Amino acid sequence: MATIEYFYAGYSAYAYLGHAELLRIAKAARREIDHRPFDLRKLIEATGTTAFGNRSQAHKDYFFGREIARWAEYRNIPVLDHTPTYHHHDITLSNCMLIAGLLQGFNIDRLSHEMLRAHWAEDFDLDKADDLRTIGERASVDPEPLLTAAASEEVRKIYAQNTEEAIKLSLFGSPTYFIDGDMFYGQDHLEVMAHILGV
Repeated sequence: MATIEYFYAGYSAYAYLGHAELLRIAKAARREIDHRPFDLRKLIEATGTTAFGNRSQAHKDYFFGREIARWAEYRNIPVLDHTPTYHHHDITLSNCMLIAGLLQGFNIDRLSHEMLRAHWAEDFDLDKADDLRTIGERASVDPEPLLTAAASEEVRKIYAQNTEEAIKLSLFGSPTYFIDGDMFYGQDHLEVMAHILGV
């Protein structure tokens, strides 16, 4: 089956805003989603983009405030009225939990959605095992094997490979989608992607 490559980080606001619409598009287009969780912070560092903490207050207020609220209203999904409390925490465990799910044969569409939603709508800490357990249970996935595997060399290697590929492809951030090699950056391009797919 043809795929939609989906490069994202499990804590990304804009991945969250577009996730449900991505699932709809993929289903309508009869394409599987090829999940590629990667280290967004390493991408930002490698590409010379200004780190979030070093951006102007006006930039933060718009891109991580007004724009998020606007798109959440447009897509009719809940979102916090502030950046999640633990957004600065490490993102390795959560991203690697998603990769572990893939390796164990799960369709992680629902797990990744619940992870993004829990962080941006309920202020979950994605570096806290107990919060990730709750996320797994909500997605009807046994979280323990995933959390155990998340620390494995195999999973960490795939995570590093995904990140290196994101850097090599000169991605701008999360989310980024590919259809047959054609890149679409940002959830605000999902409608264009749907048009191209005829859905």
